[in-house]
Formats: sequence, C-alpha cells, structure tokens
Amino acid sequence: MRVAIAGAGAVGRSIARELIGNGHEVLLIDKNPDSIKPERVPDAEWLLADSCELSSLEEARLDRCDVVIAATGDDKVNLVTSLLAKTEFGVPRTVGRVNHPNNEWLFTEAWGVDVNVSTPRIMSALVEEAVTVGDLVRLFTFRQGNANLVEMTLPAGSPYVGKPSGLIPFPENVALVTILRDGQVYTPDRDQPVEAGDELLFVCQSDTEAELEQLLAPRGT
Repeated sequence: MRVAIAGAGAVGRSIARELIGNGHEVLLIDKNPDSIKPERVPDAEWLLADSCELSSLEEARLDRCDVVIAATGDDKVNLVTSLLAKTEFGVPRTVGRVNHPNNEWLFTEAWGVDVNVSTPRIMSALVEEAVTVGDLVRLFTFRQGNANLVEMTLPAGSPYVGKPSGLIPFPENVALVTILRDGQVYTPDRDQPVEAGDELLFVCQSDTEAELEQLLAPRGT
C-alpha cells in the first residue's frame, strides 16, 4: 500500500515509521525545509512541497496513493489536503488529524475526510479508560459508515470471562477487532477466550454501544 503523509513533524514521522515497519510505501510531504530530515526516516520518500497546492500534490502523484494522512499541526491545512486528495485525485482513504477540539465537526466527508483522529479526544479517552473498568470508551469516529472505534476493559464479574469470543452473542453491527492483554495483541478468533482485565477494541455503530456495554457488564448492574 502506498501512503502519503502531509506533515513531516514528530507525528508524521512516527506514523511513517510504523507504516514502513508494516511493509508499506510512505511519502512524507512538508513545506517547511527544517522539517525535511530524511535521516530520521531513511526508508521514506520525502517531498518539500505545500500539500495545499494542487501542483504539489500532482508532483507527489497522489493519484497513485491508496491512503492520504493529513497530519500537520494546522487544522486548515489538514482539511484542504484531505479535500484535494479526495476530490481531485480520488484517493480511496483519507485520514485527518484534528488538533483543536472545536474543529472536529468540520472533519467530515463533506471535506473529504473518511476518518478523523482527534488527539485531545483520544487522550481524554485514555485517561478515562485508566480509571474505569467496564465502561465503554469511544476513541474516535469513522465518518464513512457511521461507526466508532470503542474500548472496554472487561470487568471481573462479566459472565463471559474465560469464554471464547466466538460464543459471546455480540449485537448486530458490532465487531471485536483486537484483544490487548499483558502488553500483547491477540487476534480475536472464535476460539480465543477473553479474560478479566482484557482491553477489548470494537468497531460498532453508535446505537449499539449501550447494548454492548450492558452485555459485557457484571450481572445485576
């Protein structure tokens, strides 16, 4: 998969390293010469250009990209980059970084954003998750498909502790995607049991979140 990342700061470089480590081709784009540091991510392609300029994106050959990630520290730049990527180059998947919570409502399909990632929301969710067990925490929203990525730490009193995930009657439109346990990532195949304290990551629709939380909660709550 070929991925273009607008914004070669600390966030963009971290994303690039992760993607390259997973076998993807990555192009980092930034208009600031001080941010062009190929030695920091030597396996990436680098381009000194303004991602808000159509000519720059043509030079970057965005039409060959499977994903564009707008990861600058400027929400206006991220919105324009996403919109150009989607409307002018037909990029199948766009991800927009939201820096200011008040701007989150703008990061929608109307602006070419398939997925918005709000750093403040994720940070607050992680803080909330750290002090609550058994509560469903929404991490971010997939604009395309009206679905959310949610997390729940399985409480000890849940009736499904120790049971294979395939035997849990999850509501319709709910998918268990990852089990995090003791610093390890487990694929949730049907025979993989869930244990108390597991962090369960789901993709689900908003109207199923309450049902999912009640399903996994200790009986009598």
